[in-house]
Parts: sequence; structure tokens; C-alpha cells
Amino acid sequence: MERHAQMGQTHIANTFTNYQKLIRLADHDWQSAQAGKIAGLNVEVKATNQMVDQFGRSLHHFCTTSYLGLDHHPSLIEGAVTALRETGTLRIANSKNRCKLAILDQYEAELSDLFGAICLSTLSCSAASAGILPLLASGVFTQNRPPLMAFDRLAHYSMSHTRPACADETRVVTCPHNDMNFLEDLCKRNDKVAYIADGAYSMGGVADMESLRYLKDRYGLFLYMDDSHALSAVGTCGIGLVRPKIPTLDDDCLIVASLAKSFGASGGLVMLGSERQKILIQRYGGPSNWSQSLNSAAIGAGRASIQLHRTLEFAELQDRLQSNIKLFDTLVPTKQFGSNMAIRLLFCGKAEQANSVAIELADLGFFTSAVFFPVVAQDQAAIRITLRADMEPAVIHHFCELVKALIRKHGGNKVD
Repeated sequence: MERHAQMGQTHIANTFTNYQKLIRLADHDWQSAQAGKIAGLNVEVKATNQMVDQFGRSLHHFCTTSYLGLDHHPSLIEGAVTALRETGTLRIANSKNRCKLAILDQYEAELSDLFGAICLSTLSCSAASAGILPLLASGVFTQNRPPLMAFDRLAHYSMSHTRPACADETRVVTCPHNDMNFLEDLCKRNDKVAYIADGAYSMGGVADMESLRYLKDRYGLFLYMDDSHALSAVGTCGIGLVRPKIPTLDDDCLIVASLAKSFGASGGLVMLGSERQKILIQRYGGPSNWSQSLNSAAIGAGRASIQLHRTLEFAELQDRLQSNIKLFDTLVPTKQFGSNMAIRLLFCGKAEQANSVAIELADLGFFTSAVFFPVVAQDQAAIRITLRADMEPAVIHHFCELVKALIRKHGGNKVD
């Protein structure tokens, strides 16, 4: 933390961010990843879950977030093309609180019906959080009482990067990951607490929803949950992890999620408890409502996805995803063993080791993510693997044989 004096005032810098230090620590590893052809790829999709990069390598995609494979689904592609043709324009160039495509209003009504909540669409899940979290910090969702904003230590960057803006409205703290005792103590000592966390975390693991529901009921804890990695992937009609644990959304819970992962389309989603919240976000939510809204192709793909969510085919895709997850768990041990989420981490220790494993895998035809600081803690680098419903078991078997050999070669994957 640094202090800078200017015009008689002292400004405390780097309370929540320090980009110069971050870049100094991380940029060498990013340069190594790009030099090793595992970052900065430009690809063409050639077949289901297979792509070709600018170096001519044919790659199986093992770091995708399209867990059900809907990004290739013919119904979604046809839905996008049909909506674009029937609408006759890509978008309306307005902030949507003044003017929007009629089919966007229809789409949001259909999303609301599917997920049993008042739904608002955004350009991305990140845009939703950037617009909503400072509003939440101001107290407009909590009877004009600014809540203590408690960010889980592993809350996704799309939420945690808003901490400086939130701190301009109220007090902000960081909670140890999934530490419900710490959170309950905050609830006992503060009039109102808002907890910001993921339903399913991008580096593995899930929220303790039972405990959070208890704290919500007993202390009025406000929950702001990002369920991007679980929406569509799990739950009846793709309802995700968080929504089933909160049967009735009210003024003390907001759920955001990506429509560009398992849902298979584009943009972000906010599930709300009241029309008042929706109006406030539409009028004052900044990045969630600036001069663009979802374009007609994204809306068309999303409406097709909604229809698919209600079919037997969709349930079968969810089952195939779970089968592939269980198959992987029988072949490679990880700390995420037994989770129904599709994310697995193979720990390598140093970033150099993770990059080396990912580079060799890519040259063998398997694209994975080497994750290192600041995505994970220093010296906790890993190979991040994600499974899909449309992966063939033989491909998973072959991949696992290769990755186990490479991890052993580089001395990683110590499973505690």
C-alpha cells in the first residue's frame, strides 16, 4: 500500500489493486505461454469439439466452458440466423432503457419463465457485475443501508475487480474462502452484510449453499452469487446450483450467470427478486446498460437454447457430461474428485512446469489451460481441464494417458 500526497490531501494507493506489481510478476509467464503456442491462438472450428489453429495443429478442446457442447448445436445456429433475418438488423444502437428490440423483451420474459425469476439480460456476466455491485454497495437494494461488502477470497475477477468502486460507497472486506464461521461473525457484528461469491468456482469447488441459506435466513445476509459455471450444466432444465437452494428469490439475493458457457448462446443474465431491482439496474447500472444490448443473433440463439432446455435431448446431454466427468475421475486423481462440476486441476507448482505440460499437450493435439498467478496463487500453477458432453470416451482415455505421463515427467499433481 502506498500513500501519495497531492494538493494537501493524502491518497492511499493499491488498497485493492496493484497492476504494476501484478504485471511484473506474471508477464514473463504469459510471454512464455504465447511463445509456446498455448496463448494467443487463432482457431477455426472444423468438427465437434475440434479446431485448427494458425500453426496448422488440429486440437481437441480441453479448456472449453461450453460444457454441454451447445456452441455447435444446429438449433442454436439456426436460431441465430433466423432471428437476424426476421429482425432485419443486428441491433438497435441505444441504451436499452430507452429503446430495445422487441424480441429482447420476449427473450427476457422466456428466461424469466425458464428460471423462475425476474430476469434481465446483459452484454456479459462481467458487465452485469460491474454495473450492479457498486449499486449494491450504495445501499439501494438494502433499504438505503450500505452493507458491509464481503468478497470471498476466490470470487471471480469479474466481481472482485469492482472492490475499489464498492469501497467508495461502503466498507469492503475479503473473506477466507468458504469460511462460514468468519462470515457469521461479520453478520453478528454488522447491521447488514452482502456476500459476493461464486456458486461454482472457475478453479474448482462450489459454494456452501446450505450454510449460506442459514445465514441468509437468520441474519438477513444478502447473497450476490455468480453461477456461470453451473447454469445449464446441472439442475432440472439447467437451473444451476444456486437457484434451487433459494426457492423464492427476494430482495436479499441476486444471481448472475453467463449465457455463453453451458447455455450455449451469448451475453449475461441477472436473476432478480423484484421489478424495483430491475428498474434500478436498467437506469443506473452503468456497464450493464450502456449503449449496446444483446444483438438479434445472440437473442435468437438464446431463445433456441431455452426451447432445447425443456427437451429430453437436453437432459441426455447433462447425463453425458456427468458420465464423462466420472470417467475422467476414474483415470486421473484430482482434488475435485467426485464433484459434478466439469472443472479439474492438475497441480504443477511452478508456472514454468504448467506451461511446459500444456505446450507438450498442444503439440500432441490437446488444448488445455496452464493457469498461474494471478489466476491462482504463486507456486500453485496447474493445468486446468474442462470436460464436455460431446467428448468421446476414447478421446478422454487417450488424453488421460498423455497427461498423466507428462505430469509425472514434470513432477506435478500432488493431490492432498
